[in-house]
Amino acid sequence: MVEAILYRLKTGCQWRQLPLKQFFRAKFRWQSVYYHFQKWCKDGSFEKVWQFLLNNYRHLLDLSSIQLDGTHTPTKRGGEAVAYQGRKKSKTSNMLILTDNQGLPLTCSGPIAGNHNDAFELVPVFSGMLDKLQLSSIPVDGLFLNADAGFDTEDFRTYCFQKEIIGNIDQNKRNGSQGDHLFDNLLYKCRFVVERANAWLDAFKAILIRFETNSIHWKALNLLAFTVILLRKL
Repeated sequence: MVEAILYRLKTGCQWRQLPLKQFFRAKFRWQSVYYHFQKWCKDGSFEKVWQFLLNNYRHLLDLSSIQLDGTHTPTKRGGEAVAYQGRKKSKTSNMLILTDNQGLPLTCSGPIAGNHNDAFELVPVFSGMLDKLQLSSIPVDGLFLNADAGFDTEDFRTYCFQKEIIGNIDQNKRNGSQGDHLFDNLLYKCRFVVERANAWLDAFKAILIRFETNSIHWKALNLLAFTVILLRKL
């Protein structure tokens, strides 16, 4: 059953087009595969697996710095947390991801409607991401965080300071002069690994374009892709 779901994740095929004879000896319907996928999304199984892996193999992570970035995914069927995004000229869904210094995914936010920028409700969204990390026994205090100019807000900088996270955030020139902020160009160059992580995620065709209308289904597919990437490292 898991292999069939992974096949759909990798190829992006429709659920009804799954080659069931490849995975099951007995006669199976595609609805049965989708039923199990829905059930595991609702009971949080995919998230529990991801937290288990992070907790047991966190020694393989490079937390010398962490990288924050946002993604805008074109959406074809509408659904929850979807809205028109002028820059993409289509309906999109936004999601924030956090990676270690190797580009290995650590956690992601829930989907956000694409008409919002990366800084929309950034503090509560990022706080929820940190809570997920702490459930996997990954400490957040003392971390170095790289983020681009899209995350340059005073509220976010203040929140990072309160959490004892050293925010290495590029200054957004459109914000005008906001005083002197600590910024290390050499450390910021490490941020390229999050772009590499985005490229790895693009290899999973089911999340390259969003067809899932349900938010928890969409997030579960991303977490499943995170799991595959980490398992390759293991």
